[in-house]
Amino acid sequence: MTLFDMKSGEVLSATLVKTVKAPQSYIITNRPIEHRVLTHLGGRLPTSTTALWTEKLDKFYNEFFNSALGKNITFVRPAYFVISGFSGIPNIKYYYVFLFFVYIVSVLGNTVVMAVIYLDHNLRTPKYIAVFHLAFVDLFGSSALVPKVLDIFLFKHDNIPYNDCLTFLFFCYICLAMQSFNLVALSYDRLIAIIYPLHYQVKVTNRFMLSMIASFWVFVIIAALISVGLLTRLSFCKSVVINSYFCDHGQMYRLACNDNTPSYVVSVLLPFLILWLSLIFILFTYIYISYALSKVATAQERYKAFKTCTGHLSLVAIYFIPIIITFTMMKNIHPNARIINLSLTSIFPPMLNPFIYVLQTQEIKVSLKKIFKIRKESKITVKKVIIK
Repeated sequence: MTLFDMKSGEVLSATLVKTVKAPQSYIITNRPIEHRVLTHLGGRLPTSTTALWTEKLDKFYNEFFNSALGKNITFVRPAYFVISGFSGIPNIKYYYVFLFFVYIVSVLGNTVVMAVIYLDHNLRTPKYIAVFHLAFVDLFGSSALVPKVLDIFLFKHDNIPYNDCLTFLFFCYICLAMQSFNLVALSYDRLIAIIYPLHYQVKVTNRFMLSMIASFWVFVIIAALISVGLLTRLSFCKSVVINSYFCDHGQMYRLACNDNTPSYVVSVLLPFLILWLSLIFILFTYIYISYALSKVATAQERYKAFKTCTGHLSLVAIYFIPIIITFTMMKNIHPNARIINLSLTSIFPPMLNPFIYVLQTQEIKVSLKKIFKIRKESKITVKKVIIK
C-alpha cells in the first residue's frame, strides 16, 4: 500500500492492516510516518477543490499542534467515517423528504427577509442589521447542513472522507453557534431601546452592531478551529461509525482510542460559553426590562414595550428549548430521539424566523407593502406606455 506524504510531497510505502472492530480503519505497522493524510488508497491525489482545501487545513493543524507540543506524533486516521443516522425506523426516508421541503421554505423565507431589509433604506438600523445577519446565518447554516444530509441518507452516500467530515462539522457548528449569538445581539438591542430610549441612537449604532457581530464571528471561528484541531489529535482505531445524522463532535471524539480529555473539556466548555451564557444574558435582559417597566410605566406602556419583544422571545424559545433538552438529557435520551431533536433544532428555527419577523414586526410588514405597491405601480405605468 502507498501513502502520500503531505509534508514532503513524496509517495512512501507503508504496510496497513485493517482493524478487526472497524474494517474501515487502518493501522500503520511499519516505521512511523510523520503527518500524512490518506488521500485515495493507492497514492492518488484528490482533484476537487474541497479535498484540496481540507488537506491544507489538515496540514495546518498537524504543523501547528505538533510545533506547540514540541514533538512529532503519528495518529491513526480512518479513510472515512460512516454516518449511521436513524436505526430501526421504517420508511425514514420520508422524514428526510420532509426536511427537504422545510429547507426550501427556509431558503425562500430568509431570502425574502434579506431582500426586504436590503431594498428598504428605512430598515438600515442596528436592529435590522442583526435581523439581516440572522437571516444570512440561517440561510448559510441550512445550506451547509441539509443538502449534505440528503446526500448521505437519500442517496446512500453515508461514507464521508476524514477531512470532509471535519469540514462538515466546522461549518455546521459555526452556524449553530452564530444563531445563539445573534439572539444575544437582538436582546441587547431591545434592552437599550426600552430602558434607554433617548440614548439608543448613541449607544447602539450601525457600526457598534457590526462590530459586535464581527467579534462573535471571530470567537466562533476560533472555537470551531480549536474543536476540529483537537479532533485531528485523536486516533480512531476502534470504530468509525458516528451515531448521528452529521459529523457530530460529541460522537466523534468518543470513538478515539487515545486520550480524548482535551476534546471532552471543549465539548463541555463551549456549550456553556455559547449556549448557557447566551441564554443567561437573554433572561437577565428581559428580567431587567420587566423590573424597570414595572417601576415607571403604565400597563398600556408595558404592553406596548413588550410587544416589540415578542418576535425575539419566540426565536429564543424555538432555538434554546430543544437544545437545552438535548444537552441536559444527553446520557438518557435515545439516539433516534437525539437525532430528531437536533435535526429539527437545526432546521426549524431558520424556517420559522422569517415568518415570525414578517408577522410580528410592523416595520417589515410596511416595507413589504411598500415594495409590492411600487411594483404594481411600475407595471401599471408600463402598460399605459405600451397602450399609448
